[in-house]
Amino acid sequence: MSIKHFTDGNFKKEVLESELPVLVDFWAQWCAPCKMIAPAVEELAKEYSTKMKIGKLDVDSNSKSATHYGVMSIPTLIFFKKGKIMGQVSGALSKASLKQKIEENL
Repeated sequence: MSIKHFTDGNFKKEVLESELPVLVDFWAQWCAPCKMIAPAVEELAKEYSTKMKIGKLDVDSNSKSATHYGVMSIPTLIFFKKGKIMGQVSGALSKASLKQKIEENL
């Protein structure tokens, strides 16, 4: 299992109703910091595929979800467990920092 692609249409099923904890990377195509963290997010999605669902949500084409969760700047990464927000970080994190946040939210 690699990186998931979340949308306004599949958000409830894929994120809120997921058995596994979920990390959603709110990003946009034009966002340089989003592109900087993308390789780390993709590597960690593979590394944690059995423990956590990790995916991206394009805020430009899925503004309903981004607005609902108050995403004002990107990249914003929100951790969900059983439909509830467990944690949130904004900005370009290093792979090590992101890995630490994932461990804290498992």
